[in-house]
Amino acid sequence: MPQDTPRPVLRMGVLGCADIAVRRILPALVEHPSVRLVAVASRDRARSERIAARFGCSAVTGYRTLLAREDIDAVYVPLPPGMHHEWVAHALTAGKHVLVEKPLSTTYAQSAELVAMAARLDLALTENFMFLHHSQHAAVRAMVGEIGELRVFSSSFGVPPPDPGSFRHDAALGGGALLDVGVYPLRAAQLHLAGELDVLGACLMVDEATGVDVAGSALLSTATGVTAQLDFGFQHSYRSVYALWGSRGRLTVPRSFTPPREHRPVVSVEQQDRLTEVTLPADHQVGNALDAFAGAALSGTGRAALGEALLRQALLVEQVRKAARVVSR
Repeated sequence: MPQDTPRPVLRMGVLGCADIAVRRILPALVEHPSVRLVAVASRDRARSERIAARFGCSAVTGYRTLLAREDIDAVYVPLPPGMHHEWVAHALTAGKHVLVEKPLSTTYAQSAELVAMAARLDLALTENFMFLHHSQHAAVRAMVGEIGELRVFSSSFGVPPPDPGSFRHDAALGGGALLDVGVYPLRAAQLHLAGELDVLGACLMVDEATGVDVAGSALLSTATGVTAQLDFGFQHSYRSVYALWGSRGRLTVPRSFTPPREHRPVVSVEQQDRLTEVTLPADHQVGNALDAFAGAALSGTGRAALGEALLRQALLVEQVRKAARVVSR
């Protein structure tokens, strides 16, 4: 009898032992059927050995050492944003597919350079916007007809102040609320609004002590006049939500960016004299994001679309920064 064809597996390494890698990505890598976690690298030998022992892979000291390994096809990069351009470029040059934490880089020019490099080398390159891969957003798009013609998209993502020693307070490492949490509402607006978005105005509140923005807002518009009202920051109580407001009602999606794996999303549909709450299935957005990345790396499909999305996001972030009124605190 014919034997089953072995399922292709993407051999992955991790550059850095950031908290998000340890809490969310490494556990998903270990259990994913299309991925094999090969090695974890850190500049601190003891740290890489501790993390590697926990997840059953090799420990590597130094990022270049990991990139030189021939038993690795792709890397996940959870380094601070200010380090992304350098190490994504090194990874691509070494022939590795790259999954990088958002944002891809701190400027549009750097992002464009990396996207062009990935295309030239025929490698998959994508930002790890895990929320895009949760099934609740497709369900919401299917429900939009219930609220009539869309008028306004709104979204907020705020978190309590990070630890004072976090890279989020360091401008040289690409810190700041816009690049940390502001990119989520911006990406969500692109998910639900058709066409290019113009930045009508923005405001960034900058901490004088650190020089980084800690909060902000932006007002965007489509060519047809649908507006997007976005707020973000890390001087806030936790809030993760977006809403679509139409001519006949409003759809609200709480826990929109970071729903736990077991969480069953509840979408509110407000109409003239009726409130309906729709409970959706739980979903594993981390695993789904790895599915998408592994598929792009192993099959080569969808890579051009990935590059287009990266550039659109990077340009929008840069336009918000350029348009922003800066207020010191």
